[in-house]
Amino acid sequence: MAYRRLLSLLQRRGEVIPHFQQKPQHINHTFPEHTNHLYHRSQRAIHSGTPLMVKLLSVDELFARSSLQEHLKQIEKEYNECLHVVSGNVTEDERRDDEMRTKWTKVSLLAPLIQTIRELDKKQKEITQTEILLKDEDPAMRELAEMEREGCLQDIQDLRQKILDLLITDEEADMSDLVLEITAGVGGQEAMLFTSEIFDMYQSFAQHHGWSFEILDHMASDLGGLRHASASISGPQSYKKMKFEAGVHRVQRVPKTEKQGRMHTSTMTVAVLPQPTEISFTINSKDLRIETKRASGAGGQHVNTTDSAVRIVHLPTGVVAECQQERSQLKNREKAMKALRAKLYSMKLEDEISKRYNQRKIQIGTKGRSEKIRTYNFAQDRVTDHRIGMTVHDVKSFLLGEDLLDQMNSSLQEFSSQEAIMELLGKSNQEGS
Repeated sequence: MAYRRLLSLLQRRGEVIPHFQQKPQHINHTFPEHTNHLYHRSQRAIHSGTPLMVKLLSVDELFARSSLQEHLKQIEKEYNECLHVVSGNVTEDERRDDEMRTKWTKVSLLAPLIQTIRELDKKQKEITQTEILLKDEDPAMRELAEMEREGCLQDIQDLRQKILDLLITDEEADMSDLVLEITAGVGGQEAMLFTSEIFDMYQSFAQHHGWSFEILDHMASDLGGLRHASASISGPQSYKKMKFEAGVHRVQRVPKTEKQGRMHTSTMTVAVLPQPTEISFTINSKDLRIETKRASGAGGQHVNTTDSAVRIVHLPTGVVAECQQERSQLKNREKAMKALRAKLYSMKLEDEISKRYNQRKIQIGTKGRSEKIRTYNFAQDRVTDHRIGMTVHDVKSFLLGEDLLDQMNSSLQEFSSQEAIMELLGKSNQEGS
């Protein structure tokens, strides 16, 4: 709106805005502090307590890189070439050709990105023209130019962020639901107690996001801890957010059972398995061995006196899933199948998507004290994620599974997005060399 007012005012004064044939690759402005940044957010008791493994770059720093500019130019060149071919005079047989279909697909997929790149080019031209008007002698003109400049700066920032988002393709499993598995590691009863707290944290995290949380398996210890548990979590972007929680979690504190006040270190492991749909993944019933037995542990007379517990073995792989949570053998069988499908699907994705987050054996490791992604230190009242060097103070609030865990998770997603961008640019440079 301000830009149109500027044009109208200039036309009335009989002035002409200069035409610039060559647009700048990026704008050398100091953007206001409130503009978007890959790491800028409202933070509560958060700071980077240790050096970050990778520097988190701002949107402006990424766009200042020649490698990104060259990559965008290459994408636009490919789009134009494909568009020229598919828009030409081709026969019906040529339209059915595999190469032609590939070009049609590429045009369709790249169209949103190309449109955004062109919108950014237009905004960059506008702000260049507006900069000249800031020096105008007319105060009204300068005021309008300043308004237009601020609007253009925000639009440029938004468009740049949109381009980065469009460059990163979601993994196949990102839209999936998930099966969460947690297991006590080193530390005996203290590890089991900590495992129970982490399981409760994720249940609260699911509730915080409005996801469903269905317990599939729950093996309690004598002191109220957990030896092992699993749950099915369903909801928008549930796997995309939860996948960063996979790995070894370490706790450092004085256990309730410690009489001499000594600090103990214990571990537990988290596995996050994408849950496939019936359409995307099927299991041959001939490959299954289904066993039933009486449930063990507390649960009342009915649970312990009927063959309601179900154990399913996938014969080709040896993968096992079991459930004894329900009184009904049929319900236990359904839950065990859900867990089995998630395990097999996760194995299937190992060679197809990022092994960093989706390969179960990498998530779990050897359950040792040294193989950790995060440390919960109660004496120092801090939680530190070792992958990005980020520290949150207030352990109890973090274990509530609400805002602090959400902020930690968002930072992990931002680092992951930057890694994906840098890998993409590195690959593009190798192909161009």
